[in-house]
This record gives sequence, structure tokens and C-alpha cells, in this order.
Amino acid sequence: MPQNKAASLTANPPQRGALKLAQTAEYLSLSPPTIHRLVRRGLLKPNRATRHLIFPLEELNRFLREGAAR
Repeated sequence: MPQNKAASLTANPPQRGALKLAQTAEYLSLSPPTIHRLVRRGLLKPNRATRHLIFPLEELNRFLREGAAR
């Protein structure tokens, strides 16, 4: 991902929609292998309607909220 696009994603996160794996990793400040581990453990639930893992923003925000509550 180009540097300016990455900076704009973290500065102005999208309010609706979904992110692919690399964007999700950046949004959560985690590595892609860690995202895969979280999916395997059932802590993150991607939309599997396509051949790519797509993570709705509502799911990512839920993960962040519940992680902070623990």
C-alpha cells in the first residue's frame, strides 16, 4: 500500500464498509499472520462470501471494544 494511502487510512478511517487483510492488519496495528491466528481462534469473524477475507468495520470495532473490556 502506498505510504500516502496508508497515512490517510489511519488518519481518517472509513466509517462504513469492509477492509481486506492488509488493510485490516494496518487498521488494528497487527501483522497479517496475527490476523489469521485471530480468525482461526474465532476472535475475528470475516465475511467469507468472496475468495478474499473481508472484514466489516463493525466487526473490527467490536473486536477493539471487547478487547478493551477484558
